[in-house]
This record gives sequence, structure tokens and C-alpha cells, in this order.
Amino acid sequence: HLQQEAHGSVFWHPKGYLIWRELEAYMRRAIDGAGYREVKTPQVMDARQWEQSGHWGKYRENMFVIPDEVPNVEDEGPLVSDEAEWMALKPMNCPAHVLIFRQGIKSYRDLPLRIYENGCCHRNEPHGALHGLMRVRQFTQDDAHIFCREDQIVAEVQAFCELADRIYKDFGFTYSIKLALRPEKRFGSDEMWNKAEAELRDAVVRAGLATKEYGWEELPGEGAFYAPKLEWHLTDAIGRTWQVGTIQSDRVLPERLDASYIGEDGDKHRPVMLHRAIFGSYERFIGILIEHFAGKLPVWLAPVQAVVATIVSDADAYAADVVARLKAAGVRAEIDLRNEKINYKVREHSLKKVPHLLVVGKREAEEGTVAVRTLGAEHQKVMSLDEAIAMLKGEVTPPDLRP
Repeated sequence: HLQQEAHGSVFWHPKGYLIWRELEAYMRRAIDGAGYREVKTPQVMDARQWEQSGHWGKYRENMFVIPDEVPNVEDEGPLVSDEAEWMALKPMNCPAHVLIFRQGIKSYRDLPLRIYENGCCHRNEPHGALHGLMRVRQFTQDDAHIFCREDQIVAEVQAFCELADRIYKDFGFTYSIKLALRPEKRFGSDEMWNKAEAELRDAVVRAGLATKEYGWEELPGEGAFYAPKLEWHLTDAIGRTWQVGTIQSDRVLPERLDASYIGEDGDKHRPVMLHRAIFGSYERFIGILIEHFAGKLPVWLAPVQAVVATIVSDADAYAADVVARLKAAGVRAEIDLRNEKINYKVREHSLKKVPHLLVVGKREAEEGTVAVRTLGAEHQKVMSLDEAIAMLKGEVTPPDLRP
């Protein structure tokens, strides 16, 4: 919910936050399986860090900046003294991940090191640019940085392409992959750019995704000033495209922030830093999912997966037992005992996009059955409670955990 008190950030109410929690748990399983190490870094860091990284010059106007001192409210002088040290809320996670990488001496044997964070960031977007869940001032990225050797880049990008492919397919998206090539104004030599572009292209080819089926395309001049990048453009149910996932190789930030490892030759070397995300941000990805499914989310993501509704009050005790059984089976279930006609209840829960409505009356209570009305289906199915629980257990299981 975008309440005006937050000025462009989201209040996550219980049902909306259930969607977030499911996505977060899903992504954790994916990154754990792919060999990432999850970290948590501070929201506020010294401004010097942002000066060194180069973000202060480029991003300063979009950063929330605060003085590192307690304001003297009793004095009539300025609240912030001229000597105040400055800090900033992080607009991105990469410099913080470099600081983690720099703790302790790293060897070539430690690489690749994949550092992941559900990283909360703040950007001071203009009011006119804010747009629902799609453009907000506080957002959380499924963000990771892979520190690797030059000879590991292609394999790491290929593994990321395969991971992203599996994840987007789990959500039912088709997508196209685009390679954003060198812009006119850029850092680095032509030789460096030739190498960086060839590495990304080679990785997509090896993953079998540089094909017409995957909408493979190269975009001249669209890369960042320091590196080319791969972009994933999702297509939703009504044909709109959304640019979501990215991966780019970065040889600039490790240099600026003095990241190094000891090579096989005993000398110091700079790692290459791969910046990558799949959801992009949780806020925007949830917005895209709601648009894509027109609110009718897959059962495993639905905040309420089943409602047990009574026809007569004689069935109240049985309905309570059904809900208890559903919850014990891991189904997010609610009960509707209101003294309303069943057609009213059916219509109301259908408008709320509840996937399954289990209707119980006197006969169902006596026979141990339920009449299941599935959202979008024309007819209800009467089945035993055990059958209904087995069906629902299959549907509430996230796609990556299904047999």
C-alpha cells in the first residue's frame, strides 16, 4: 500500500507481505543451490566510500544524505555544523560487497566468490517519476556480485543465464535476452570492450540461449559507461515487455575500491566483478506478477489459498475442522461463517481472486466431503476432505520443490 506518509515507499500489509515472503524464500533456495553466500550490509555508509566508488559525482542528487552528528537543538545556531562528517543511505549494494570481499586476504582458490543480498536501497526519485510498485524510493534488490578471475567469467555468466532461465520459466514468463554494447562515452580501451562483449556473447551461446526463440538481440551503444551488459526482457500475458534481470562485468569498481586477490604466481591481481539480479527489485517484480496474472496469482503465491465457506450454521464445527486440517497441511486457509447466502460468499471470494473455495453444508459435514469451487472453473467438484487436501498440497508447493 502506498500511503502518502512514506513519500514513495511501500507499506507491506500482511497479505501483500506474504507474496514477498514466498518470493524471498524461493530466491533463497535458488541462490543457496547455486553456491551464493548471503550477507547483510548497512543502510548508511560514510560518504567517502561513495566518493571513492564514483557514485558521489554521478548519483549525489539521487542520494539521501545525512550528517554524522547529533543536532544541537538547544542552540539557535545551524542544526549541522561545518565540520560535520557526511553519510548517505545506499542507493546500491556494490561498494558494500567490495568492502566484504576486502576483509581478509583472498587467494585465487577462493574465487569465484558469489556474494548475495536482499539489499534494501534508497534513491531520491523525483515525485513525477514515482509510479506504484514500479518506481519507488525504497526498494529491495535480489542483488549479487560475483568476484572471479578472468578465466572464470564465461562459465559464471553461463551459469547465471541457466539459473535465470529456470526461474523465469517457474513463473510462466517468456523472455528475450539482449546484449547492450559499448556507448560512445566510455571508460577503457577498445581491446577491453572487445573482450568484455565477447565474454557475454560466448556465455549466452554456450547456455544455448542466443537464438531467435529467446529473442536474442544486440543493442549498439546501450551499455553502461564502464561495461557491456546482458538484459532480460520479460513478456507478460498481454504482450507488454518489462526489463528485469541483468548481468554485467565490471573491471572499474574493483580498481577504484582496491579489491585484489593473490594469484597462483604469488602476485596481487584485480578480480572481475559481475553485477547481477533476476527479479530486479522485489517491489517491481511483484507489480509485474500482479499485472501478468491480472491478480489471479499461482496458488503457491496467493496470500489466501483456500476459503472454507458454510451454507448453514450447522456446518460451522465441521468447517473449523476443515480449516485446521488445511493449515496443518501447509495451506493458507481462512473460514467464512457469516450469515450470508452462499452465492454472495462465492462472488465475494471470487472477486478477491481466492484460488479455491471449499463449500460445506449439512450433507458435507455428515459425509466428510467438501464441494470445491476453483477460480475460473465452471463447475464445482465434490470430493472427500482427504482428496481435497492432497490436491491443494500439490498446488501450494512452490514449483522448485515439486517432484
